Amino acid sequence: MKQSIPTYDLNSITHHGILIERIEKRTLSTEDNLFDKGVHRDNHYIFTYLEKGYAKMMVDFKTIEARDAAVFFLLPGQVHEGILMDDVSGWFIAVKADLLPDALRSVFEESLIDIQPIVVDQMTAKKLSSCAEMLQMSCTEEMLAGKEGFLVVQSLMNAFAGLYALIFLKENNPEVSTESRAVQLTRKFRILVRKEFKTLKSPSAYAGLLNITRGYLTEVIREVTGKSAQYWIHQEILIEAKRLLSFTQLSVKEIAYELGYSDHTYFSRLFSKVEGYPPSEFRDKNRKRS
Repeated sequence: MKQSIPTYDLNSITHHGILIERIEKRTLSTEDNLFDKGVHRDNHYIFTYLEKGYAKMMVDFKTIEARDAAVFFLLPGQVHEGILMDDVSGWFIAVKADLLPDALRSVFEESLIDIQPIVVDQMTAKKLSSCAEMLQMSCTEEMLAGKEGFLVVQSLMNAFAGLYALIFLKENNPEVSTESRAVQLTRKFRILVRKEFKTLKSPSAYAGLLNITRGYLTEVIREVTGKSAQYWIHQEILIEAKRLLSFTQLSVKEIAYELGYSDHTYFSRLFSKVEGYPPSEFRDKNRKRS
């Protein structure tokens, strides 16, 4: 058990910030350095397009399964582990966050629901395969070395990620083009919380960043999600607390400080109130299951 959760970036593999791998009839093995890193985070996006086969992984304590023609993505910072790959063929694409335009990142990062693999139809699968093939053919050292070539590769990467965005918007938010200001505001609030939860703990602080009153923020968040603004702040804090409790040997006191609490007893009371048992009990239970 380590003092921190391992975090990987693309610098050890490529200094261009984009990696694309064709997967052919892959089965997860202990020698698979690309996919079998144990429990870890990545500081980049991962887009997985499964053409056929079966894959299973853990993402933030939830088991994710995908079979045959399906797409899935991981956000930077999510804790995950590959569990099983059985005769998998498809594509694995990783890209640094700053290489994707804000419009695409907002689709993925501001999602109001938990992301699950989505089965794609034959036409969509054909588009994804064609786009991935073009990206792989273009993603060469010669192309990436020059400004114009790099822009071509980045454009193809954006096209692939754009197809993902369309798939997930259609599945999870078919009325996105006419969504209300309340939904838009809720999305902005959620992404701010993901970025700032260690330093900002109150709805008032986020209302200030959004240039609205606390009362209006609270009303809007409850209207859209059915939960309070404080609930979502606590959820972001607690998922990170669970990651650290499960996958590091940091003490509860150290975890509290890591999450921005100077009073570790307050953090423990908050955890117990929301989860129903103290942090130490969560750690014991989770480690017995693993």
